[in-house]
Amino acid sequence: MVAVAAGRGWPYFDPEYDTLSSRINPPRVVIDNCACDDATLVKLDSVNRHGILLEVVQVLTDLDLSISKAYISSDGGWFMDVFHVTDQSGNKITDQGLIQYIHQALGDKSENAEADVETSFTKTVGVQSLSEHTVIELSGTDRPGLLSEISAVLTDLECNVVAAEVWTHNMRVACLVYITDQQTGGPLRDDDRLASIKKSLRQVLQGDDSQRLARTDFSAGVTHTERRLHQIMYDDRDYEGGGHLSKSEVDDNKIKTIVSVQNCFEKGYSVVNVQCRDRPKLLFDTVCTLTDMQYVVFHATINTEGHIAFQEFYIRHMDGCLLDSEAERQRVIKCTEAAIERRISEVCFTMGCSSFVKICQYVF
Repeated sequence: MVAVAAGRGWPYFDPEYDTLSSRINPPRVVIDNCACDDATLVKLDSVNRHGILLEVVQVLTDLDLSISKAYISSDGGWFMDVFHVTDQSGNKITDQGLIQYIHQALGDKSENAEADVETSFTKTVGVQSLSEHTVIELSGTDRPGLLSEISAVLTDLECNVVAAEVWTHNMRVACLVYITDQQTGGPLRDDDRLASIKKSLRQVLQGDDSQRLARTDFSAGVTHTERRLHQIMYDDRDYEGGGHLSKSEVDDNKIKTIVSVQNCFEKGYSVVNVQCRDRPKLLFDTVCTLTDMQYVVFHATINTEGHIAFQEFYIRHMDGCLLDSEAERQRVIKCTEAAIERRISEVCFTMGCSSFVKICQYVF
């Protein structure tokens, strides 16, 4: 709502107005086990806003649910999704605690709705608490022994590695390391000590430029771990490498990753088509990349046939423009291919620092 502030010459914007639509029309979630023989249908109707598609896909992905089909529409002010999901064994979702959690996670976020749900799923998967750990973000050139050296430095500096997740692609590496103080068991608070850790880790990365330095994150906000890894590798421009066959092309029955972008001027969209080998979390990776590149998905169709996944996204830039230049279209193609390939080399550790050193020496 807009009004003229008393005694002022500029308009007053009621901060409650921005959330008025969602409060009047909270998201409606339907979980249907009858409409489809081989999958559970998760249907969501909601007021539209940027990033909502990624949030929904993230919730389903973090619960290790497989998405075999999806129909997405968000033209205008309303968002409508239908997802065909199964568990990792290919079965429908029948666990009532899980169904209740999906209702809460995707539906009404009011305090009363949240208070009603007490299940084993209430801890968000894929997010580490910054109140319990210090998060170090690393990116640079990948090489044998790198993780072993990183963990050795942290051990010498009396840090305990609680968890670490590593992606490598096109000879680049992105790593999130969650550490605690060996003495207190909590996050590191001393600025001088943190500066020393950053300096030591820069030396381990051996000469990377200023855009690829080790980083320590103290932000109160929490970014989803895998989304942050995508962001780090995108910022590190891992998509510019290329020049060799990906693992998906070599190992997976010769199923190649094919991405194309065309403009559909009569409908006012750019269309991104993806064909590749199906795998867990594929939809999250592609939607995450398009969202972080500041594109809006207005319509999408996802389908899986055997081992092959087909994805079609109708998108525009956030400013409403199509992908007008060939350079921009090629950039979307390269970034989408990179997002699909990165997870193949995912390495995840959750352990103490001494065990982390041993496994790093074995793997790398």
